[in-house]
Amino acid sequence: MNSFLKNLGLILVVLGAIVLIVSFATGNVNYNGPLLAGMSLIIVGIIAYIVCNKVFAE
Repeated sequence: MNSFLKNLGLILVVLGAIVLIVSFATGNVNYNGPLLAGMSLIIVGIIAYIVCNKVFAE
């Protein structure tokens, strides 16, 4: 469980990148929904990565 929580930030960043790649491949770059979802996942993933690594560094 600790390894999952430790890698949660990286998983969210990868999911955000996948959302952005899929939205680009399908041509949905003119809509804000997929772009906002991808950006949100990446930002939350970076924050989660920093917080989880500080908590589990002990």
